[in-house]
Amino acid sequence: MMQAIQPGMTRTLRRSLFAGASGLAVALSLGLGAGAAAAQTAPPQEEAAEIDEIIVTGFRASLTAGLDAKRRDANVIDVIVAEDIADFPDLNLAESIQRVPGVAIDRDAGEGRSITVRGLGSDFTRTRINGMEAQATAGGTDSSGGANRGRGFDFNVFASELFSRITVRKTAAAETEEGSLGATVDLQATRPFDYDGFKMAASFQAGYNDLSENWSPRTAFLISDRFGENDQFGALVSVAYSERDSLEEGFSSVRWAPAAAPGATNSGGFCSPVGLTPVNPTGTSNGASATNCATGVLRPANTAANINAYNIANQANVFVPRLPRYGRLSHTQERLGVTGAFQWRPADSTTISLDVLYSKLDATRREDFLESLSFSRNAAAGGQTQIHVRDAVVENGMLVYGLFDNVDIRSESRFDELSTEFLQWSLTAEHDFSDRLRGSYYYGRAESNFDNPIQTTVTLDRSNTQGYSWDFRGNPDAPVINYGFDVTNPANWEWRPSTAGVPRSEIRLRPNGVDTLFESFQGDIEYDAQDWLTFKAGINWKSYSSASFEQRRTDETLVPVLPGGSTVANISNLLTGFGVNLVPAGTDTRWIRPDLDAIAALFNIYCNCDTGVPGGDFRLTGVTNGNARGGNRNIEEEDFAAYLQADFNTLLWDMPFRGNVGVRQVQTVLNAEGYSSTGGGTLVTGENEYMDTLPSMNLSLEPVDDLILRFGVAKVMARPQIGNTLAGTNYLVPTTSLAATGPNFTAAIGNVKLEPFRATTYDLSVEWYFAPESLLSFAYFYKDIDTYIQILRQDLPYASLTTLNPSAFDPAFCTGVCTASTVFQLTAAVNTEGGPLKGFEVSYQQPFRFLPGPLSNLGVQLNYTHVESEIDYCANALCTVFQTADLVNLSPASWNATLYYEDDAFSARVSAASRDGYIQNVPGRNGNSIEGKKETLNIDASAAWQISEQVEVTFEALNLTDEENHQFVGDGLDRESTSVFHHTGRQYFVGARYRF
Repeated sequence: MMQAIQPGMTRTLRRSLFAGASGLAVALSLGLGAGAAAAQTAPPQEEAAEIDEIIVTGFRASLTAGLDAKRRDANVIDVIVAEDIADFPDLNLAESIQRVPGVAIDRDAGEGRSITVRGLGSDFTRTRINGMEAQATAGGTDSSGGANRGRGFDFNVFASELFSRITVRKTAAAETEEGSLGATVDLQATRPFDYDGFKMAASFQAGYNDLSENWSPRTAFLISDRFGENDQFGALVSVAYSERDSLEEGFSSVRWAPAAAPGATNSGGFCSPVGLTPVNPTGTSNGASATNCATGVLRPANTAANINAYNIANQANVFVPRLPRYGRLSHTQERLGVTGAFQWRPADSTTISLDVLYSKLDATRREDFLESLSFSRNAAAGGQTQIHVRDAVVENGMLVYGLFDNVDIRSESRFDELSTEFLQWSLTAEHDFSDRLRGSYYYGRAESNFDNPIQTTVTLDRSNTQGYSWDFRGNPDAPVINYGFDVTNPANWEWRPSTAGVPRSEIRLRPNGVDTLFESFQGDIEYDAQDWLTFKAGINWKSYSSASFEQRRTDETLVPVLPGGSTVANISNLLTGFGVNLVPAGTDTRWIRPDLDAIAALFNIYCNCDTGVPGGDFRLTGVTNGNARGGNRNIEEEDFAAYLQADFNTLLWDMPFRGNVGVRQVQTVLNAEGYSSTGGGTLVTGENEYMDTLPSMNLSLEPVDDLILRFGVAKVMARPQIGNTLAGTNYLVPTTSLAATGPNFTAAIGNVKLEPFRATTYDLSVEWYFAPESLLSFAYFYKDIDTYIQILRQDLPYASLTTLNPSAFDPAFCTGVCTASTVFQLTAAVNTEGGPLKGFEVSYQQPFRFLPGPLSNLGVQLNYTHVESEIDYCANALCTVFQTADLVNLSPASWNATLYYEDDAFSARVSAASRDGYIQNVPGRNGNSIEGKKETLNIDASAAWQISEQVEVTFEALNLTDEENHQFVGDGLDRESTSVFHHTGRQYFVGARYRF
């Protein structure tokens, strides 16, 4: 049973009871007149007992510690606890968090990267490290959003061994920093005062991936001690290091698009047979005529078969894969993490702590694709309008089978070097001025620097190939593709220099990076007005900056001629062994690919110079380059907040009653700058300022022993995203971009005046702690999202763009293949009204102590989350037409299940995590209503054997089902066209832990 605060209680116990704000005021505000009058202070007790320290040495004890922390808190939280290094329930930080009810994760290259809480993605979730908000940014594959240029936190930057406690705060309190609609995630590293004295631990594991067939090391070490006459000093250092070599293989399409006009999202349609009307392509551009599709390319003969195939395929409501391709991605990763904590307790009333966290994530990624590119290119690029359709089958709005002539084939290789360096330090001081008055203060600085110094793509090409076909009828995710020629013979490939017609081979050089910096100061004071009532107040200042940079060549499609005596065989090699147990029979598993090292040496592509030969200008430029300007921008944000909060812990009709009520006031000042891609790179700046008043209340009532009822209500806000790399959209930077040379005509406008996401949240939960280490709970949540931000896409002729913004879309910028009637897809972020989000969580946790014999060592942890939302997305510029769909990144259902066994010597567990499919973009690109990701089920297992008090042997197995990353585009109804279908293999670890 809960008790009132008593004089003389220890600081630890007092803090455990201060989990809330003023109950009497809460009761009055709810109209509980009689109840408030009956509220009374708990009877005094003769002696305040110390809370026993929880020592976590196994999985069961970790669950128990988390359960105890959840029970004691006045807010709705979930906690994961580990005792020391290498003792987290999972090997990956994000994958540990996904065990929490309501949390789901998104993976990149088979590793957890970002989280979603109660249907709200990473942009709506704040992450604090050692009490301070921070952001870690990393690179990723294009299908997972590429480099993180937004507000989301990339959990794969950190080794899980660096942290001892993760807290997910699902309800808001005035004392908790604003900025989250979903949750606040606290990552806490270990400190020396967490231990009684000397502590040292080490672990080593060897990892094996069954797809790459490579072994990689993983190791960690921690040492901590307290010293001084009264153990008033403490120091701790921990180090974690790992390597990872993995492969990712599968099919992708870079989305599907309409096969024919109207609109800006198609590539011009197929070439119509001779004499068929209407003629396509029309006019005389690019050599088109009554008999030619283009210069030197005859139209198909006027036969019944050709006409029938063309009419089936060339429809605006028939979608085709833009870049159908098979590919292999080879990943290497090296991750180093270091924590340092130094504490000084000069008196019982004062503690000073210095925390330092450093992480370095170095990676390389090589991508090799065999693809057809004509279906994504227009007439000027020698694309779709030259293709003959010889046979076609359409099912559910998709061209699932096609046999084609005049298709351009490409072998594309890309190589990335990626590095993220993160450094955070914070200084915290806690002081008890008296038995009733306490204060705490901190200052901290967190910097994350992501650098992608090498992002190089090189292509080999073959134009106008005859007899190319795809067939999705046997497998919609892994089609049979026949390229029409021997793709393993270098003689069948071309190096197409600047002197050749389209398509030309390409050398793309795109170094880029993102630097983010948080600085923060917090001051808090607490005063015990009564034994049952504590008042709190505090201020918080925070500065956030995000600087993004990118460089490119002026023209990536111009490459030098091969020197005399050199052939494609000299600049290529053979990829082998692709697609084991993946691709259907009849699909190539070997192909010629560019040799990036040979090409780099031959043409000196990294010189950042003009080599003096045609196509040999490898100078890199940023803001002066229209293709790179959009990647150069700066965001600076300064926030100031103050709060008042009352915590109470009392009795209501002899029932323990605690909670908090408070209000937080916050001012946000935003400055953004970037370079518009038109007009020679004009520097554009903008600013915005807004104020939010955020009241909150959390109540906790224990009507009978071991049963807790909770209620929470709050106004919350989350600041606008900076951008959406997955959608290719700039949100906040007030710049314009324009791609007026084709093959895809696009325009975009940023909006610095976006209002933040705002919502009113309600939480109601019941927790029954029916047995030791056990919980059965139900939580209902409702979020009324008042202000939302969405991407708006619309097709407009260039003349309409000029009317919209005469300077950004001046007629002078539309030349060559661009005319006033050319249809562009305009993209912008706008505020909309949002809508409701509601759902529930069910959790069950119990050790099976009631079973006989060894079965009593079994236990289970289960949770299920269901979420619903109704967001009205604008479907046109004036928002007169709406499309109702789920919130982006929301999975309607997710669940986690862990069955474990643990005795004094042996422990084992099997865990499953399931997540329903979800939407990633609304509206989708290329004429699709939505983009999304299919459901996933990940199964992991682990076991450990305690050889002695010091030594433990471990085994871990991750992704036992080899779950695919399956992304799609569609109409939001029946059509789901596969965009990505990749797998990464199973991961195994064997090793040992040693505790001194």
